[in-house]
Amino acid sequence: MKSIRGGKVSLEEAYGRVKDGEVWLVGCDVPEYVYSHQMNHETKRLRKLLMHRREIAKFAGKAFEKGLTLVPLKMYFKEGRVKLLMGVGRGRKLYDKRDKMKEDSVRRDIQRAMRRGGRD
Repeated sequence: MKSIRGGKVSLEEAYGRVKDGEVWLVGCDVPEYVYSHQMNHETKRLRKLLMHRREIAKFAGKAFEKGLTLVPLKMYFKEGRVKLLMGVGRGRKLYDKRDKMKEDSVRRDIQRAMRRGGRD
Protein backbone atom coordinates (compact mmCIF):
# COMPACT_ATOMS: atom_id res chain seq x y z
CA MET A 1 0.00 0.00 0.00
CA LYS A 2 2.75 2.45 0.91
CA SER A 3 4.58 1.92 -2.39
CA ILE A 4 1.31 2.43 -4.26
CA ARG A 5 0.58 5.59 -2.26
CA GLY A 6 4.03 6.84 -3.20
CA GLY A 7 3.10 6.51 -6.87
CA LYS A 8 5.72 3.87 -7.60
CA VAL A 9 3.41 1.32 -9.24
CA SER A 10 3.82 0.52 -12.94
CA LEU A 11 0.95 -0.77 -15.09
CA GLU A 12 3.05 -0.75 -18.28
CA GLU A 13 3.08 -4.49 -19.04
CA ALA A 14 0.17 -5.51 -16.83
CA TYR A 15 -2.97 -7.35 -17.93
CA GLY A 16 -5.88 -9.20 -16.36
CA ARG A 17 -6.27 -12.97 -16.46
CA VAL A 18 -9.29 -15.10 -15.50
CA LYS A 19 -8.40 -18.30 -13.67
CA ASP A 20 -10.85 -20.59 -11.85
CA GLY A 21 -13.57 -17.92 -11.75
CA GLU A 22 -11.23 -15.31 -10.26
CA VAL A 23 -9.53 -12.34 -11.89
CA TRP A 24 -5.78 -11.89 -11.39
CA LEU A 25 -3.55 -8.96 -12.27
CA VAL A 26 -0.41 -10.20 -14.03
CA GLY A 27 2.78 -8.24 -14.65
CA CYS A 28 2.00 -5.25 -12.44
CA ASP A 29 5.20 -3.93 -10.87
CA VAL A 30 4.83 -2.69 -7.29
CA PRO A 31 8.37 -2.05 -5.99
CA GLU A 32 9.37 -2.84 -2.44
CA TYR A 33 8.74 -0.15 0.14
CA VAL A 34 12.08 1.55 0.76
CA TYR A 35 11.68 1.96 4.54
CA SER A 36 10.62 -1.60 5.34
CA HIS A 37 12.65 -4.60 6.50
CA GLN A 38 14.34 -7.29 4.38
CA MET A 39 11.35 -9.67 4.37
CA ASN A 40 9.47 -7.76 1.67
CA HIS A 41 7.06 -8.87 -1.08
CA GLU A 42 7.85 -9.95 -4.64
CA THR A 43 7.57 -6.98 -6.95
CA LYS A 44 5.84 -8.68 -9.91
CA ARG A 45 3.71 -11.32 -8.21
CA LEU A 46 0.14 -12.16 -9.23
CA ARG A 47 -2.43 -10.01 -7.48
CA LYS A 48 -6.01 -11.11 -6.99
CA LEU A 49 -8.65 -8.56 -7.98
CA LEU A 50 -11.87 -8.48 -6.01
CA MET A 51 -14.84 -8.38 -8.37
CA HIS A 52 -18.48 -9.35 -8.14
CA ARG A 53 -19.48 -12.53 -9.97
CA ARG A 54 -21.59 -10.57 -12.45
CA GLU A 55 -18.63 -8.29 -13.25
CA ILE A 56 -16.42 -11.30 -13.85
CA ALA A 57 -19.06 -12.88 -16.06
CA LYS A 58 -19.64 -9.67 -18.02
CA PHE A 59 -16.13 -8.38 -18.68
CA ALA A 60 -13.74 -11.22 -18.03
CA GLY A 61 -15.98 -13.79 -19.70
CA LYS A 62 -16.26 -11.62 -22.79
CA ALA A 63 -12.48 -11.19 -22.88
CA PHE A 64 -11.90 -14.92 -22.52
CA GLU A 65 -14.39 -15.96 -25.25
CA LYS A 66 -13.56 -13.46 -27.97
CA GLY A 67 -9.79 -13.40 -27.53
CA LEU A 68 -9.79 -9.94 -25.99
CA THR A 69 -7.53 -8.83 -23.16
CA LEU A 70 -8.31 -7.19 -19.83
CA VAL A 71 -6.13 -4.09 -19.66
CA PRO A 72 -5.60 -2.00 -16.50
CA LEU A 73 -6.12 1.65 -17.37
CA LYS A 74 -5.86 3.50 -14.09
CA MET A 75 -5.14 2.83 -10.42
CA TYR A 76 -6.59 5.16 -7.79
CA PHE A 77 -7.62 5.37 -4.13
CA LYS A 78 -11.19 5.55 -2.93
CA GLU A 79 -12.03 5.56 0.79
CA GLY A 80 -8.65 4.09 1.67
CA ARG A 81 -8.83 1.22 -0.83
CA VAL A 82 -6.96 0.77 -4.08
CA LYS A 83 -9.25 0.64 -7.10
CA LEU A 84 -8.26 -0.46 -10.59
CA LEU A 85 -10.05 0.69 -13.73
CA MET A 86 -10.02 -2.16 -16.25
CA GLY A 87 -10.82 -2.08 -19.94
CA VAL A 88 -11.29 -4.73 -22.58
CA GLY A 89 -8.98 -4.40 -25.58
CA ARG A 90 -8.01 -6.25 -28.72
CA GLY A 91 -4.37 -6.80 -29.63
CA ARG A 92 -2.83 -5.44 -32.80
CA LYS A 93 -2.71 -7.49 -35.96
CA LEU A 94 0.69 -8.27 -37.47
CA TYR A 95 0.38 -5.61 -40.17
CA ASP A 96 -0.64 -3.03 -37.53
CA LYS A 97 2.47 -3.87 -35.52
CA ARG A 98 4.66 -3.36 -38.58
CA ASP A 99 3.03 0.01 -39.28
CA LYS A 100 3.50 1.07 -35.65
CA MET A 101 7.18 0.06 -35.66
CA LYS A 102 7.69 1.97 -38.91
CA GLU A 103 6.05 5.12 -37.50
CA ASP A 104 8.12 4.89 -34.31
CA SER A 105 11.32 4.51 -36.32
CA VAL A 106 10.52 7.56 -38.46
CA ARG A 107 9.61 9.60 -35.37
CA ARG A 108 12.90 8.62 -33.69
CA ASP A 109 14.90 9.59 -36.78
CA ILE A 110 13.19 12.98 -36.92
CA GLN A 111 13.86 13.61 -33.22
CA ARG A 112 17.50 12.59 -33.64
CA ALA A 113 17.91 14.94 -36.59
CA MET A 114 16.31 17.82 -34.68
CA ARG A 115 18.64 17.29 -31.71
CA ARG A 116 21.66 17.46 -33.99
CA GLY A 117 20.35 20.72 -35.40
CA GLY A 118 20.02 19.45 -38.96
CA ARG A 119 23.76 18.93 -39.43
CA ASP A 120 23.25 15.97 -41.81
